[in-house]
Amino acid sequence: MAFHKVEICGVNTSLLPVLTKQEREELMIRLKGGDQAARERFIQGNLRLVLSIIKRFSGSEENADDLFQIGCIGLIKAIDNFKLELGVQFSTYSCPMIIGEIRRYLRDNNSIRVSRSLRDKAYKAIYAKESYMKQHMKEPTVQEIADEIGISKEDIVMAIDAIQSPMSLYEPVYTDGGDTLYVMDQVSDKKNREENWIEELSLEAAMERLNEREKHIISLRFFEGKTQMEVATQINISQAQVSRLEKNALHTMKQYLLGPE
Repeated sequence: MAFHKVEICGVNTSLLPVLTKQEREELMIRLKGGDQAARERFIQGNLRLVLSIIKRFSGSEENADDLFQIGCIGLIKAIDNFKLELGVQFSTYSCPMIIGEIRRYLRDNNSIRVSRSLRDKAYKAIYAKESYMKQHMKEPTVQEIADEIGISKEDIVMAIDAIQSPMSLYEPVYTDGGDTLYVMDQVSDKKNREENWIEELSLEAAMERLNEREKHIISLRFFEGKTQMEVATQINISQAQVSRLEKNALHTMKQYLLGPE
């Protein structure tokens, strides 16, 4: 697979724009307000992120152009589902969604069959989730589901992710007078709460791999938006120590989400 080539899907990757933090924040506010020009510019400004992610899949036999297109779909889903009040950086939120979109495509394209035991675990988890919500009127955590059905958190995340059934982007949805509406024309995923729940489970399970200090640092850095110096002052250690602990924590989470490199 030619991941080293400059042009992918007709896009000259060497000319892709780079947005500053301020530009990203301003464009996000504008696009959430319905500004289509801001939306297009924000998408263009994040294509380098998609490019960097598909390079992680260089070991597969898939064409780079195909993976780039799928990654762009994940990027658009992330943009449509992102909420300003989350208090996290867009790249932190979007990476798992882009990766998940590519992983689902690769799984579907390789015709990997899901075992019955894995399906059973997934259905048990989903049933437990629905029962919990009816009883407590709130979403359960992955740990609460695990305690309820006696299955490890890692197995629950893997099972639920495995049973997702990707649909072709070119699947016709509606035809009227010769104009066909395809799935790719409806990539907005605001109502797909099940998929959002899966992404949250994946991140939560990855966080569970960290010790308490690492969890605290990641929460302060990426959920509260604090600088390393601010974190260092708050927990009374040096900025160098914060940097080292943060790097180790992100590496641990990356290995869990993507597997060993």
